[in-house]
Amino acid sequence: MMRTRPLKVALLGCGVVGSEVARIMTTHADDLTARIGAPVELAGVAVRRPDRVREGIDPALVTTDATALVKRGDIDVVVEVIGGIEPARTLITTAFEHGASVVSANKALLAQDGAALHAAAEEHDKDLYYEAAVAGAIPLIRPLRESLAGDKINRVMGIVNGTTNFILDKMDSTGAGYQEALDEATALGYAEADPTADVEGFDAAAKAAILAGISFHTRVRLDDVYREGMTEVTAADFASAKEMGCTIKLLAICERAADGASVTARVHPAMIPLNHPLASVRGAYNAVFVESDAAGQLMFYGPGAGGSPTASAVLGDLVAVCRNRIGGATGPGESAYAALPVSPMGDVVTRYHISLDVADKPGVLAQVATVFAEHGVSIDTVRQSGKDGEASLVVVTHRASDAALTGTVEALRKLDTVRGVASIMRVEGE
Repeated sequence: MMRTRPLKVALLGCGVVGSEVARIMTTHADDLTARIGAPVELAGVAVRRPDRVREGIDPALVTTDATALVKRGDIDVVVEVIGGIEPARTLITTAFEHGASVVSANKALLAQDGAALHAAAEEHDKDLYYEAAVAGAIPLIRPLRESLAGDKINRVMGIVNGTTNFILDKMDSTGAGYQEALDEATALGYAEADPTADVEGFDAAAKAAILAGISFHTRVRLDDVYREGMTEVTAADFASAKEMGCTIKLLAICERAADGASVTARVHPAMIPLNHPLASVRGAYNAVFVESDAAGQLMFYGPGAGGSPTASAVLGDLVAVCRNRIGGATGPGESAYAALPVSPMGDVVTRYHISLDVADKPGVLAQVATVFAEHGVSIDTVRQSGKDGEASLVVVTHRASDAALTGTVEALRKLDTVRGVASIMRVEGE
């Protein structure tokens, strides 16, 4: 039977995503009612600038007092799309205390304080859903914590920031330099005026923390994620990648150790083979590659940002939470029973591509090879070119620990014949 009393929704934030959430709630009202089993009603919209015209939203619903809105007591679900740490954290916990479940798109807050938010939701027997916090419209959080709940996930590797993928794809396809590609991304609206959060990997690191926590049933915070930006990637790096049959992507990688006793989470640029599914992800799209024991290899692909894609994920969570509300139940909460330690970056084992500027004279290659051998890093291939006393040496290694590679590079820099370490890049996906 259809429930007649509407479920009341409070919307915190009415920017690009929030306004799209409100629009879909209005234009798809009949479908949402049928899917949920009850009408949903937008009961209030909290904003910072109330005088701005918001098409399709009753001005009477608009308020600047977000705290009063979430404290009303008749609110069933709070949708938080304001972002940041505060006041979002306080508003979410206040919503739980006053009887509302929460749908959030706040990756930064969840990466930093997800455990505390889950604890607050559990204490008040309410839902906390956040599909929109990672990879926009791509269904990813729910498959990881529900569809694959009976499986053992070993690795999650993906492109989870559309801005950086657009820039790197442009550098790859046109030969543009980093700044030129960034300028185009900014002009097209893919990059913010201050792109630091994207290009320095902060956005991807927050998403990696969330993905690792869900995948490995372990609490992983933002501080646990190794982060390296992509501002130093050059056209020369892409040229080297192409010679190896690779391209370069900014990847979020979450892995379970081979012995299963620990996990790692990291974000950094990496070369990946052109035959890897992630290599073909173009433009501002996102994709996440999951490897598990039983399901094998899975890939999730689609638009990772933007008002409509993100709103789609928010509305999917809203439907699920409203259904739970009607049924008097809650969905899955935090699963952190494994409590695995998060290993430092030095323990990560992978391959490396190192480009050195060296003196063009006999014996240089032997000196460089000796340094690699002394640090236990095995060389796979070497490519050397040069003239007029200057040369470049490109070394690709077999798998080695990050700590061993770091020691190798420090020793190389001390050689008189090594004039500089032009670039160091990890090689993944092989």
